[in-house]
Amino acid sequence: MSAADFLPWIPVFPLVGFLVNGLVYLVAHSKLGGKDAPLGAHGGGHGEAHAAHAAGPDDHGHGGHVDIPFKAVHTWVGTLASGLSFVFALLVILSWWKETGGHREVVTTLWTWIPMGTNAGWFGAPDFTVDVAFRLDPLSALMLGFVTLIGTLIHVYSVGYMGHDEGYGRFFAYLNLFMFSMLTLVLGANLAILFVGWEGVGLCSYLLIGYYHTKDFAADAGKKAFVMNRIGDWGFLMGLFACVAMFGTVDFNGMFSAVSTNPAIYAAGGIVTFTCLALFVGATGKSAQIPLYVWLPDAMAGPTPVSALIHAATMVTAGVYMVARCNVFFRVSHEWALKTLGEGATVWGLLTHDASFVVAVVGGVTAFVAATIGLAQTDIKKVLAYSTVSQLGYMFLGCGVLAFGAGMFHVFTHAWFKACLFLGSGSVIHALSGEQEMTAMGGLRSKIPHTYRTMLIATLAIAGVPGLAGFFSKDLILGETFIQGHPFLWALAALTAGLTAFYMFRLVKMTFFGEYRGPKETWEHVHESPATMTVPLWILAIGAVLVGWWGIPNFIVPGGNRFEAFLHPAFPVLPPDWTPHPHHASHALEYGLMFGSIAIAGLGILLATTFFYKGSAPWALPAKVVAAFPNAYRWVKNKYFVDEAYETVFVNGLVKKGGRLLWEVDARVVDGLVNGVRHLTVGFSHVSSWFDKTFVDGAVNGVGDTFQAAWKGYGKLQSGQTQGYAFVMAAGAFALVCIYIIFA
Repeated sequence: MSAADFLPWIPVFPLVGFLVNGLVYLVAHSKLGGKDAPLGAHGGGHGEAHAAHAAGPDDHGHGGHVDIPFKAVHTWVGTLASGLSFVFALLVILSWWKETGGHREVVTTLWTWIPMGTNAGWFGAPDFTVDVAFRLDPLSALMLGFVTLIGTLIHVYSVGYMGHDEGYGRFFAYLNLFMFSMLTLVLGANLAILFVGWEGVGLCSYLLIGYYHTKDFAADAGKKAFVMNRIGDWGFLMGLFACVAMFGTVDFNGMFSAVSTNPAIYAAGGIVTFTCLALFVGATGKSAQIPLYVWLPDAMAGPTPVSALIHAATMVTAGVYMVARCNVFFRVSHEWALKTLGEGATVWGLLTHDASFVVAVVGGVTAFVAATIGLAQTDIKKVLAYSTVSQLGYMFLGCGVLAFGAGMFHVFTHAWFKACLFLGSGSVIHALSGEQEMTAMGGLRSKIPHTYRTMLIATLAIAGVPGLAGFFSKDLILGETFIQGHPFLWALAALTAGLTAFYMFRLVKMTFFGEYRGPKETWEHVHESPATMTVPLWILAIGAVLVGWWGIPNFIVPGGNRFEAFLHPAFPVLPPDWTPHPHHASHALEYGLMFGSIAIAGLGILLATTFFYKGSAPWALPAKVVAAFPNAYRWVKNKYFVDEAYETVFVNGLVKKGGRLLWEVDARVVDGLVNGVRHLTVGFSHVSSWFDKTFVDGAVNGVGDTFQAAWKGYGKLQSGQTQGYAFVMAAGAFALVCIYIIFA
């Protein structure tokens, strides 16, 4: 079969699954009088337990059976839809490899979506159209493979984990819709189709994070994720419109060919740099980087399979994928900065001229800050959430130092061990009837041995133990960061690696070792999860061991990094004078950096062992450290009070007090002008009096009424209803497109 012929079918299966599951669920829903299936002991047990201590809900308890209408239909349709996508993805990738050897892309155009006619653009671009088209190249093939495989495993896991949840059918419908959106994002042959998938996964994130919509904290977490992502999406749209203006197209082939042929034209004046920074704003929202990272930890309010699928393995890596996809823009921005600033460029100069350096700095700082926060969290899912934010920072650091292959390698390896960790945490929560606080765990390794062993393997991988997946990708990013001339960022990333090893072994200790610290009645009912949950755990754990060997460092085995060789065709060739010059290092330096990375990971593990594993009083040393540095611990424990600062400045400040400010402007400034004008016109004739009443008062009162009406309207917009925000955003985007069509 031809890869081009069957490529569009890959996202169709989950779309059909969403429609079928959604329709069947609505039918069952209507038969129950507009309510979900009855809530039994299994359904909602975690949500109620965690609402009590505001740690976030989960969904799996123990006890009686709940009869969910059409459960078998939801199970088979949901899992088969994802499974067929994986099978077709595998067949298409094999066919593409056989046809092209992986050296060129395959594009399938279905129809023309937006025919906008002639568009001269800034640089004499031809007619502008947007096609509904899918593209398969090494980058999309990579994402396609692990998104469909891990997505299918999580669907299977959810059969056991969500088996008695009242909204079982609704959950699988949302999962299928997410798979369709993510596959659209990955396969899109232009920025517009990518953006459609981008918005689709944002919608699904809102639906799945707020899955327990009757719980305030879940609904608030969903809205928080939606709003934060909309802020980032504003930047994405600005970048997309900049591409339209520059290239007259948003097709990847057209844009990349144009900028590769004559990069000087598009780099002049920092136009490409602006485009890169705008797109990166979108990436910071979707991939939870500073300053838009605060939604991701709260997203743990959703069921654990959601955390694994969306917030560990797939959706949050969309920003990294987008930056890697647009790699030629960032490479041109880097070279333009060097040509403009010269060799003596300052840090400030690079931050204002080199978009790739901005990506590296934001990624490095985010990785470190999130890792420090993870040290003090006690909710098992919150620890993993901040770990995800930190690891995403690593990925952006790799892309920022122009090691796009290294960044995407970490995307690939991270998907395996982080999905395993999240699903493992779900197995722990399942065993403990909804408990998420590690302070109420302990001694579980004998009770749930499969969960313990798989989580231990994934922990060793994320800590960077040699031979496991995380070691290869993390070491590659660290090495490239140092060799490319960023020693400070290397030090920050190396320290982050040590912190990661420390807090992850702290998690293992608090969960599986020592004495059980929870209620006695819960301990008596602890048992291993069913095979539908443990089999996916073992598959992911085996992947966490093996997949890193695809990227053996070239200095160890010449040509051993087959991963970067596979991705190489996805990086367009630039003219020689615009090609970033590689910084070569001696084998001695590369070995030194590798052994240094191993030593740092080992030190983190050793410190965690010393702090939490040894001695008759394993909590004594951590308690002494907390007592010695109470203020530092308070700041880390409370996540540097960033959420509180956002609440004060933006919610209470701009939204609530902004209304008072506008009222004061109306009452004092506008009314003051009214009174002044009236005093000046008192002595005029009847004509001037008529003029005053008719025009001046009319105009001024109109201004005042406009201010008051505007603020009342603005207050109504701040209703807290996300649907309204989405409508306003869509209307604004439509208006911008109309303006562009009229005046282009």
